[in-house]
Amino acid sequence: MSNNLRIGFRFLTAKKRAMLMSLACTILGVGLFVVTQATTSGFKVVFLRTLLGTNGAIRVEDRIQDTMRSMSAPGGSDFQILQKEGVQYIEGVEEPRRVIAAVREFTNVRGASAVLHGNVQLTSSFRSTDAQAYGVQIEDHLQVSDLAQQIAAGNLDNFRRSPSDVIVGRVIADRLQLAINDWFTVTARGESRRYRVAAVFETGVRDIDRARLYVDLSEARSLLKRPSGASFIQVSLFDPNQAPADALRMTEVLSHSVTPWQKREEVWLGVFDALQISSGITVTVFTLIASLAMFNTLAMIVIEKTKDIAILRSMGYERRDITQIFLWQAGIVLGIGSALGALFGAAVTFAVSQLPLSITGIFTTSTFQVAWDPMHYFEAVATAVVMVMVASIIPARRAARLEPGDIVRGTAQ
Repeated sequence: MSNNLRIGFRFLTAKKRAMLMSLACTILGVGLFVVTQATTSGFKVVFLRTLLGTNGAIRVEDRIQDTMRSMSAPGGSDFQILQKEGVQYIEGVEEPRRVIAAVREFTNVRGASAVLHGNVQLTSSFRSTDAQAYGVQIEDHLQVSDLAQQIAAGNLDNFRRSPSDVIVGRVIADRLQLAINDWFTVTARGESRRYRVAAVFETGVRDIDRARLYVDLSEARSLLKRPSGASFIQVSLFDPNQAPADALRMTEVLSHSVTPWQKREEVWLGVFDALQISSGITVTVFTLIASLAMFNTLAMIVIEKTKDIAILRSMGYERRDITQIFLWQAGIVLGIGSALGALFGAAVTFAVSQLPLSITGIFTTSTFQVAWDPMHYFEAVATAVVMVMVASIIPARRAARLEPGDIVRGTAQ
């Protein structure tokens, strides 16, 4: 242990009450920062995992086609020059098999599924409702979604075996009072057909559960009178965070509009980011209090230890040594406070994660959701270090400016 550190520790322990107050504020600041960020991020992670497990990481949609215009060659020649003017989008994917084959060449792609969707009307013995039929090849779609885990009633075996079986959302089933093996009518393009409920899925996202039913792709082509093509290709990735970069490369290779999930869900991402920033600003107040408490503690020590500082200067201690002695005091409080604050934050985060909390509408959960992210601890400690050390510099520099002669004469400022 260096002399400066030893002296700083002695000075600090001489003001035990003030030191404990600074330490408590640091612990609260770090701990509450961790808890608020963990809870806000936890709900964000669950929400995005639900959407990724339902709509995929990437969608390949409309085909991009260059538009050309002709210009007469200069000099009065008879031939024309074609010049690119812009692009137009042709709705849907005309050759889904070829597009899927190309998509699978990308190393980050885990799966790809052709989806054909269209508006339909559902009618049971009790009432009618509008919905969207999603035609899928079930084995392909299970690779790009969490549909198997979202089944709340029934199973996928009947859906695999019979083209007249469908999978409906939970809200649709409740609204039409449908149970497993019940029959109902689907009307599309003026034609009505009878289908049976093979399974009921629940994502927790109400807008999906009240509007979507899954139909076998070949049956959907017949129902929607779309003998070829697909509405879009749903793609899942091993690393969803790389979706924007993969989408750019796919757009160039496939000549189709490719949308990553970050762009598709940018509104919700903005909402959760705003909540994280807001909660971070709020709990930073505790760290600010810790810095003010540290400032007050060191300022009092400077006042009470002026004679000790004079003795140290007379013994040959330089100004930088005096500065280090007082910064070491802040460092000791920061080190202990950050460690205990991180433990406090982890304990409270775990306790919060055990609290029962039933949520449906944007996702489904029965407990309070938290995210265990090391960055939350790093950000909390970094915030405390910056604020406490900045507040400590002023009294440390004031102590370093004291001269032994001034202290003896009583003229030290």
